[in-house]
Amino acid sequence: MPIPASVIPSFLFYCYISAVTPGPANICSLSTALSRGKKTALQQWTGLFTGFFIVSMVSVFVAYFLGTALNDYVRYLAFVGAAYLLYLAFHLLRQNYANVTPTQEHSDEAVLAEKRSFFKNFITGALVQLTNVKIMLMCLTALTSYVLPYDRSFSKLLAVGFFLPFTGPVANLLWLFAGLSLQKLFINHQKLVNVVMAISLALCAVSLVVSVFPL
Repeated sequence: MPIPASVIPSFLFYCYISAVTPGPANICSLSTALSRGKKTALQQWTGLFTGFFIVSMVSVFVAYFLGTALNDYVRYLAFVGAAYLLYLAFHLLRQNYANVTPTQEHSDEAVLAEKRSFFKNFITGALVQLTNVKIMLMCLTALTSYVLPYDRSFSKLLAVGFFLPFTGPVANLLWLFAGLSLQKLFINHQKLVNVVMAISLALCAVSLVVSVFPL
């Protein structure tokens, strides 16, 4: 049975709302763009995209082989995600907002340092997504609520799985470029911005746990 056309608008709206609302990845994209500049933020974004893609693909296999059986267990990963967000919030308080100028040095040491910097930024972005229960639940919900009731074929699940990474990470880019546009304005308010961003991440950590373990 093909997915009804009437379901597609609801599915797209669900993806849009899930992607653009404030969350760990969006706030990290904004704060990195503000504090480290475009190059570092884009390096981190490649990690965000890769992490989201991995989560989406794992969700496809979980949905195909287990259906909704693991949905109740996935939520316990919220504690891991919350702990990582609090770690990021702590380090965010120590960041300085400044324009980052590219180095003109091309020595072997400079190239090695550049590779290490890219790897560090990439891993940071990937870890944000791999510990982000919000996107795990988003992917599983999209697959189990909008695909499985109509079509249990692996090809349909895989098609949606490939589509999902172009929702959240695209929204991350919007937040990233918003941070770049505000960078000069916020340079003179470094401490205040750091505190606001850190509190935002801390609230994300709390809401992450509360959303899957409602009081």
